[in-house]
Amino acid sequence: MIFNSIELKIYFILLTFLIITSLELTAQSIEIKSLEIYTTENRLELPVVTKDNRLVIEFDVKSEFEPALSILFRFCDYGWTPTKNIFLLNQHRNSLPLFNFERLPVTVEDADYHFKGSFPDKDKFIELPFSGKWKFYITDIQDTSLVYAEGRFYLVDNQVEMRSVLKNEELENKTYWPVELAKVFNVTTDFVLPEKFFPGFVDRVEIIQNRNIYYPLVIERNSNTLERQFKWDANRKFTYIIRDIQAGNEYRQVDIRDFNYFSSKDVKAQRDGLEFSRFFLKVQSDMNGNKVYMDFTDPYATYHNVQFSIRPPDEVNGDIFLVGAFNDWKLSPDYKLYSENGIKSITIPLKRGVYDYQFVVAEEEGEEIINDDWLVLEGNTWVNRKVYDIFLYYNETNLGGYERIIGYLKLPREKNE
Repeated sequence: MIFNSIELKIYFILLTFLIITSLELTAQSIEIKSLEIYTTENRLELPVVTKDNRLVIEFDVKSEFEPALSILFRFCDYGWTPTKNIFLLNQHRNSLPLFNFERLPVTVEDADYHFKGSFPDKDKFIELPFSGKWKFYITDIQDTSLVYAEGRFYLVDNQVEMRSVLKNEELENKTYWPVELAKVFNVTTDFVLPEKFFPGFVDRVEIIQNRNIYYPLVIERNSNTLERQFKWDANRKFTYIIRDIQAGNEYRQVDIRDFNYFSSKDVKAQRDGLEFSRFFLKVQSDMNGNKVYMDFTDPYATYHNVQFSIRPPDEVNGDIFLVGAFNDWKLSPDYKLYSENGIKSITIPLKRGVYDYQFVVAEEEGEEIINDDWLVLEGNTWVNRKVYDIFLYYNETNLGGYERIIGYLKLPREKNE
């Protein structure tokens, strides 16, 4: 069969259209699920990479065919914005095609493949050369602008020996009712700066409470207030003080690993179905904001539609949002509970496992969540156990300048009885 030039043009246009459409449909069919970020040192702690461990990234993929994915690492500034500094882009060592996907058991619904990888990798395809904040992106292998999922982690070059002390305190500037609302923590961090660093470049201290990356506690170098204080002896001794940290409470916990009880597709988070305020209740210890998935090779490690329901006290006004390990503890309009006959509910898909979570009373203003109250439904008590990850930042002048983490300390709080 012989085609003329016009027919050939039409043929190639149609062929190009079909290829592009096919690629778009394939891309749209890929969904990253149950993303887990941790280190080889400890699976249940904030992902902080040091010289003694590596970052582990693990996730399920819903895709009809084995996915063609890539991972891209980007160094970030203070606000988690990827750098545009060419010296920090780490080109040729910052991206890698992902292979070695494993098929999930045929009994697993809503996901088909599983990936697990550690970075930096042993073959040096991926390097993480700068201490500070990092992001990674799971992207299409041919188009890195097509992002399916992303995650955050810290890389520290711990060269400053810090000391931190946490104390129980009570707010005294006004009368609180219930009186439990006055219970707070104060954290004091001090250190002597090594000679290799210039005191004028020492910046802020940032504290992450129980994996709550999106809501850090920050003490700026030159912004003293009653709650945030910076002290420097004009030589090499520094002290950072943060006051009036809300004590909070242990988190709620959902455990859907029991396949005998949680056997249907649609399940309730708690066996009795309905939850209530825990403000005055003594509660069990949590996992400090973490989650534990059922092993991906287990034939029962499938996905369920989990309903969370709470009947709030009459005096609680405002919307209620669900927040937890399943959404990285970030308040979002997507997790607002709907109301019916005085009961607030939401249903979300979860893989079999255990998750810490809580309810937050707040207001929705456009895409923003404002006036958030993390205590009114959960309580505020010194009788809890939390973990504080403390980071010291330094304004590095090399390579065009960047924020470098030169000190790191994990401050565990033992539970008071």
